[in-house]
Order: sequence, then structure tokens, then C-alpha cells
Amino acid sequence: MAERRVTVASKVGLHARPAALLAKAAADQPVTVTISKDGGEAVDAASVLGLMTLGAMHGDEVVLSADGDGADAALDAIAELIATDHDE
Repeated sequence: MAERRVTVASKVGLHARPAALLAKAAADQPVTVTISKDGGEAVDAASVLGLMTLGAMHGDEVVLSADGDGADAALDAIAELIATDHDE
């Protein structure tokens, strides 16, 4: 299983617009991407509700995971979104 650790850049965290952008991008991947925070339970990154229940705020580190063909590329794409401030 591939993993990436990334810091949330958006000032509002993974809430509202950043969560919607992330969920759409995750749904477009060829593999299922999960995301967790602080060793908590992982949620499907394609779920806006799941992302919002994480409570990931600006500066928090999250862990992305995926398995299967295309996992590394999928995680790179999702990690780049999380590391970008979408609130500007």
C-alpha cells in the first residue's frame, strides 16, 4: 500500500470548497484513496462528508493511502491538491 504524508495548506482546512475539490479529484482516480489524521480512522477521500468529519485544519498533517495500479500517481495528484492553498 502506497502512502503520502502531506500538510493541509488551505486556510479553512479541508472544509467547503477545498473538500469538494479534493473529493472530485479523488473520485477521478483509478484507485480508492483514503485519508486519515492523527492516526485516526481513515475515510474515503472521494467523500466530501468524510473529509469534513476529519476536522483537518490548516497546518495539520494528513496521511493518504491507496493500493493497486496507479496508486502512486493518484496519491501524488491528491497530495498536490492538499498542499495548495485554494482559498486565495
